[in-house]
Amino acid sequence: MNSFKVLLALAAIHGWHLLQLDVNNAFLNGFLDEEVYMRLPLGYTPPDQGQNLVCKLNNSIYGLKKASRQWFTAFSSVVLQIGFTQSPFDHSRFVKGSGDNMVALLVYVDDIVLAGKCLDNLAAVKTFLQQHFKLKDLGNLRYFLGFEIARNSSGISLSQRRYALQLLEDTGSLAKKPAKLPMVPSHKLSATEGDLLPDPQIYRRLIGRLLYLTHNRPDIAYNVHHLSQFVASPRCPHLMVVHHLLAYVKQTPALGLFFSSASNMQLSGFVDADYGACPDTRRSVTGFCIFLGNNLVSWKAKKQQIVSLSSCEAEYRAMATAVCELVWLRSLLSSFKIDVPTASLYCDNQSAIHLANNHVFHEYTKHVEVDCHFIRDKVQDGFIKLFHVRSANQLADIFTKTLHPPAFKSLVLKMILLNIHSSPS
Repeated sequence: MNSFKVLLALAAIHGWHLLQLDVNNAFLNGFLDEEVYMRLPLGYTPPDQGQNLVCKLNNSIYGLKKASRQWFTAFSSVVLQIGFTQSPFDHSRFVKGSGDNMVALLVYVDDIVLAGKCLDNLAAVKTFLQQHFKLKDLGNLRYFLGFEIARNSSGISLSQRRYALQLLEDTGSLAKKPAKLPMVPSHKLSATEGDLLPDPQIYRRLIGRLLYLTHNRPDIAYNVHHLSQFVASPRCPHLMVVHHLLAYVKQTPALGLFFSSASNMQLSGFVDADYGACPDTRRSVTGFCIFLGNNLVSWKAKKQQIVSLSSCEAEYRAMATAVCELVWLRSLLSSFKIDVPTASLYCDNQSAIHLANNHVFHEYTKHVEVDCHFIRDKVQDGFIKLFHVRSANQLADIFTKTLHPPAFKSLVLKMILLNIHSSPS
């Protein structure tokens, strides 16, 4: 979904039109490159009453394991015929032309988004696709993959209000008292404390649905990440915290990203780590967020894979993860003919910054894996510029721990999370 958010940010900044198409019976357009047989459909009596009869498929149909792949292969071959180039950094993205004549195409299964400055170019692409597939023209992009999109002169708003309200209704949470925070700061969870849930599937389904909500809700990303660690053996305290999180969602069902049209094209990121945060494994938590200008396009909260021996090491590993994302975003932007020569990365740990800026061998970091040190290469070639930021201004703090109300509300505002039903200021 980060690719979709980058497209919305670019559309807001450059004033691109956004159109949506839907392909009817998409999987039936795929072709088969091998012989495939299927059992006879129930109720069908063949004229030949022989034993062990099967059907030989001539085309791809719904239900095949390869149906989605075959459809995408067929669609890609058609799109490439008219000069589109497939991005090697996101295979669902295609780009044609440059400047004001550029057209970007994004496809998710049977949903297509066209973006570009020139409406005539978009209409030409739409006409070409209609010659090969049965399409439904949905007009301007308003609802896509569960996301509600609204646009005005200030920018583009993204929300999952309908999805959030449906989640609250399905879980009986509409009558809950709203909560001001997604999780109580003093609440510590463990994998071994509390009674096991009699039906763990309830917990797992809730976590799955909340995970999809985090695509547009960075304010709950850390909490959902934290709770998802217990899906193997969920316990009663874990479910109680999930219900508290749902009460917070009720307080802010329409909260979502806002992509400002008055933004530049500079990549910048904030990265942080909570050293030894997990009480069971003592592993640290990585958190980062990345902006394209003023627009938040990527974030992550993730427990590190190994135990760090110091806070410096934990921050250094977190920096490696954030730099990976920055490199990918730069490559993704290059498919739009957008050059990003440098990216700024802000960290609140001076030791980690010195470690990345200086190619020195140290007794306390000699065990750190070689792949983490690629940060130094990116710093040396000039792509990454590291800056120190005070902990009070560290935006990534919200992705590593549960914060108290003043700090939490401040960071939500700084990430430009707005209500889609209110006018952005």
